[in-house]
Amino acid sequence: MKNRHLVCPLAVVSALVLSGCGLLPGGGGTRTVNVWLMRDSVSDDFLQRFTKDFEAEHDDIELKFTIQEWTGIGKKVTEAIKGEGGPDVIEVGNTQVAQYADTEKLYDLTLESVRDLGSQDWLPGLAEPGSIGGAQYGIPWYAANRIVIYNKDLFARGGITKPPATRAQWLEDTEKLNGDGNQGIYLAGQDWYTLSGFIWDEGGELAVEKGGGWTGTLDSAAALRGMEFYKDLQSHGQGPKDADEQNPPQAEVFAKGKVAQIIATPSAIPVITKANPGLKDKLGFFPIPGKKAGQPCAVFTGGSDLIIPENAPERAAALDVVKALAGEKWQTELARAMNYVPNKASLASAVEDQEATATMAVGAARGRATPNSPQWADIEGSNPIKPYMTAVLQGGDPRQAAKEASEQITSGLAE
Repeated sequence: MKNRHLVCPLAVVSALVLSGCGLLPGGGGTRTVNVWLMRDSVSDDFLQRFTKDFEAEHDDIELKFTIQEWTGIGKKVTEAIKGEGGPDVIEVGNTQVAQYADTEKLYDLTLESVRDLGSQDWLPGLAEPGSIGGAQYGIPWYAANRIVIYNKDLFARGGITKPPATRAQWLEDTEKLNGDGNQGIYLAGQDWYTLSGFIWDEGGELAVEKGGGWTGTLDSAAALRGMEFYKDLQSHGQGPKDADEQNPPQAEVFAKGKVAQIIATPSAIPVITKANPGLKDKLGFFPIPGKKAGQPCAVFTGGSDLIIPENAPERAAALDVVKALAGEKWQTELARAMNYVPNKASLASAVEDQEATATMAVGAARGRATPNSPQWADIEGSNPIKPYMTAVLQGGDPRQAAKEASEQITSGLAE
C-alpha cells in the first residue's frame, strides 16, 4: 500500500513556491478517487484485492470506497451529481441510469466504451439502459437474471429425466409434476419480471417510444400471448394470484420440499438450503425455456452500471477506475467471487464451474431491461402491471385489463 501522506522536503523549498509541493503537472501529488458502491455488491476480499492491484499500477491514485444502502439512494445520487465535489464513480442499478442522465449531469462515456471497453460485446440488458439518446452514460458492471431452480427428486418421480428444451415442453412437464401433494411450479401471480420475459419472447414490449413520447403496450397481441402463457404456467401450482414472489418468499415455500420448480435468481439458493439443508444436493437448474429449442427465453436483466458525474473532481482518474472494474481481468474476478454474470457473453466461461451462475449466463445472452425512460422508476412504484396480472389470473377480460394498465403506463411515462 502506498504512503498516504504527501511529504514536502525542506531541501526543495524554492520549488514549493512554484509547485505547491508537487501539485502542478509533473509533480508528485496523489489523487483520491471517491467511489460509491452499493451494500453487498462486492465482498471485502474482492475490494481489498482490487484496491491493492489498482494502486500498485497507479502510484499517483488512491481509492476511497463508500458503501451505500439501496433504500433512498435515488435522492442521494441525484443530489450528489447536481452538487459540487461529489463522488467520482457511482454504482447504480442498470435501470436507474435514465433518471440520472435526465439531469444532464452525467459524463458521456461513449468514446471510452467503444475505444477501451468493447461495448459491442456487452450484454444487452446492461448496455441498453446505460445508453440514452445514442450516448453511453452507464458502463455495464455485473448482471443477474432469473433461472428455473428445480427439485431433482420430484423431477425423477415424475419421470422427467432432462430439463425441457421449449416452453411447450415445459408446460407439459410442469403439468405432470403437479399432483400427489406436490406443486408443479410455485409462481406468484404478480411476478411481473418473469411475465416481461414471456412478453419479450413473443415479440412484445411493456412500452414503446414514439415521437419522443412513451406508450404502454401490454394490450398488443404479442404481449397478450405472453400473459396467456404466464396464466397457463401459473395454473400448475398454488402460487397466490394477488401477491408477488416475496409474499410469501418463494424460496421458503420451495424449501418445504413440495414444490418442483420456482423461477428465481441464484440468490434464492442459500435461502433454500438454510431452511432445508437436505435439499443441498437435490437442486437442479436450467434457463427459462424459449419458444424454440436451443434459444432460451428472453429475461429481465438486473444488475449494476457504473457512472461518472460531470462534476467528478478526479474525472481522469475515475475513468481509469471504471476501465479496470469493467475490464476483462476484474470482470472475471468479480464473477467468480460473487457468482455474477460478467458484462460480456464472451466472459461467461469464468463461471462455467458454478452451475447456477453458468445457467444464469446462458439466459443473460438474451437479457433485456425495462423501458429506458426516466419515469420508469415511478411506474414500478405504483406498478399497474401487478393488478393487471391478478385481474387476468382471477378470470377477468385480458384485453380490457391490459388496456387499462397500458393507459396507466402511458400516463405515468408522460409526467
